[in-house]
Amino acid sequence: MVNDNGALGVHDVVVRYRTSAGDQRHTTPSKRPIITWVPPKRPAPGDVRTVTAVDGVSLDAAPGEVVALLGASGSGKSSLLRAIAGLEPLAGGSITWAGRDLAGTPTHKRNFGMMFQEPALFPSLTVGKNVAYGLHKTPRGRRGEVVDRFLELVGLPGYQERKTTELSGGQAQRVALARALAPVPRLLLLDEPLSALDRGLREHLVEVLGEVLRRTGTTAVHVTHDQDEAFALADRVAIMADGTLLQVDTPRNLWRHPVSGEVATFLGYSTFLSQTDADALGLGHLTADPAVALGPESPVADPNGVQLQVRQQKPRRGYVQVTVLLPSGAKAELRVPEKIGTATVGVRTDADSVAVVS
Repeated sequence: MVNDNGALGVHDVVVRYRTSAGDQRHTTPSKRPIITWVPPKRPAPGDVRTVTAVDGVSLDAAPGEVVALLGASGSGKSSLLRAIAGLEPLAGGSITWAGRDLAGTPTHKRNFGMMFQEPALFPSLTVGKNVAYGLHKTPRGRRGEVVDRFLELVGLPGYQERKTTELSGGQAQRVALARALAPVPRLLLLDEPLSALDRGLREHLVEVLGEVLRRTGTTAVHVTHDQDEAFALADRVAIMADGTLLQVDTPRNLWRHPVSGEVATFLGYSTFLSQTDADALGLGHLTADPAVALGPESPVADPNGVQLQVRQQKPRRGYVQVTVLLPSGAKAELRVPEKIGTATVGVRTDADSVAVVS
C-alpha cells in the first residue's frame, strides 16, 4: 500500500544554528532531545557563533523510494533530516511534498513518521499499546487489527501484551518501526535507528527494514554512517560532507562511478592508479581521461598476474591484508586467505572491480 502519490522535494536547503564556546551540552542539532529541549544560558556578548549545518542541499524522493543520507559524523545528514521533519527552521531554501511548500506546516501536521536511534517506547504501555499510540485517527474498533498487522509485518506476531522492558534491543526497534508505520505516514524519516545494535543483528534488521518498507510502499529517508547499511537498504544513496551534497546515485553507479576523488576515498578506494600502474594491471584503456581507483577487494592474488613485491602482511578477521608495491612505487592492498611465503605475489585486477572516477 503506497501511502499517497506525493514526492518529497528538498530545494537549496540551508540550516544554521547558533552556538557558544561555553555551551558543551549540544554541539550539533542532532544531539538535542527530540521532544523537549531546554535552551542554554544566555552567552556572553561576542561568544556566539553561527554554524552552517546544511549548505544549499537539493534532493528528492519519489513515491515508494528509499533514499539514504550517508556521511561521517558532522556531515549535516541528521540536520537535514530534522529540517525535513520540521524540527529545524530553514535559513534558506524550501521543502515540499507533492509540490506544496511545507513552510509553516508544523511537525505534527506533516504526517511524517520518525524513527531514531533509541526506540523511545513507553515503558508503562504494552507492546500493542505502544504501536497503537499514533492511531488516534483510526476508529477504535479497527486499532487492534492494525496493531496485529504491523506487528506481524515486523516479525513480532503475538507480542501485543508483552511488556517493553522484556524486549531485546532488536525487538524494541521492531516495535518502534511498527509504531512509526502503523499510522501510514506519507514519509518515514529514520535517523540511524540501527547504529546501537551489534553488527550481526544490525545486518538482519536491515533486511527486515528493507522488506517492510517495500511491502508497504513507504517513501523513506534513512540517515546512516554505515556504507553497507546504506547500499543494502536504499534505492539511491546521497553522500554528504561538510553540509553539502557530493553525489546522489544508485548504489551500483555510486560504487562504480564516483564523481570525485573525495567520494571515492570516502567509499574506501585508497589507491589511484598512474598510467604505469594501470598498464601493468591491464587497465590502461580506462585511464584516458578519468582516474581509476582500487578498492580493498579490487586486486586479487593470481599466479598468472603481474608479479608485485610484498611489503607488509597483517592478519585480519578471516583474511590477511597484504600490502604490495605497484610499478610506480605506490602501494595497494589485497586480501588473501593466509600469509604469503614469498617476496612477490601475482596480482590481477578486473575492470568490473575498480572505480572509474569521472
